[in-house]
Amino acid sequence: MAIPVYLFAGFLESGKTTFIASVLMDPGFTPGDEKTLILLCEEGMEEFDPRMLEGTHSVVEVIDDEESFAPETLKKLVNKHNPDRVIVEMNGMWDMDEAISRMPLDTMELFQIITTVNAETFELYAANMGARMLQHISSADMVVFNRATEEMKAAIRDRNIRSMNPQAALYFENADGTSEDYGEGMPPPYDMDAPVINLEDNHYGIFYLDASEYPEEYDGKTVSFKAFIYKGRELGADEYVPGRMAMVCCQDDLRFIGFIAKANGLPIPPQKTWQKVTALVKAEERREYRGKGPVLYVTGVEPCTAPEEEVAAFNG
Repeated sequence: MAIPVYLFAGFLESGKTTFIASVLMDPGFTPGDEKTLILLCEEGMEEFDPRMLEGTHSVVEVIDDEESFAPETLKKLVNKHNPDRVIVEMNGMWDMDEAISRMPLDTMELFQIITTVNAETFELYAANMGARMLQHISSADMVVFNRATEEMKAAIRDRNIRSMNPQAALYFENADGTSEDYGEGMPPPYDMDAPVINLEDNHYGIFYLDASEYPEEYDGKTVSFKAFIYKGRELGADEYVPGRMAMVCCQDDLRFIGFIAKANGLPIPPQKTWQKVTALVKAEERREYRGKGPVLYVTGVEPCTAPEEEVAAFNG
């Protein structure tokens, strides 16, 4: 049986070691005498307290170069320690996707990716290491911004971080030790209680982010919006994706964002056309969403003109 792996990503001094230590000291994570193997791929200013390691039945093995993060090495270390779980403190400069692809599937199973970001240095890394920053955030199941002031939180929100990974849980860890949800205090700019939520053209990006993060809030709601039609190869015969192009943070590329729609007995509109789509939203489990997400049951569709700004924005 493969051993669960928890991978902690982020650049140097982003708080990975401190976060890992806090997780290990949670008795719910390390019950009884279960063993944890920590693969340390980057050594920063903080070090693991030997007493904490002993008390949580944890052991550290250092892998200090990228090529050594290989199937043979990983299997050897797992066989040596026979742990109940593995924690990887990933080197922020390594290609994370490549490292993950080297994990032996018969020995290790990736359960969760947690990315930590130092809010104080976020702008610097975003400007100079944008592609790697995007990789850290877009692959994560959880992203935590440490040492965040109110000014830093505003700057990070302005960069539309949630557009990089709508499915991830995003949190701010404040300087005083408290934490808050990334989206706290940011209600959508449209009436959620309206019989039909008619989205203005400049509200599509916000709808996409909010519905991605809180699909249950939209379950049973009816929405209407202008969309470009895309038909994916792996979708069902009666399914397509109405959506918009959007520019994500930290990388000058455009990405199509949209939700799976079921034709619901209506004709599927032509590919690459603009349509006014009205649909009932249902929160459903889909592999494309890596969990639960909005599925649109179309109740009306008709051709329309393109929005004045065809690229979706995330700030309304």
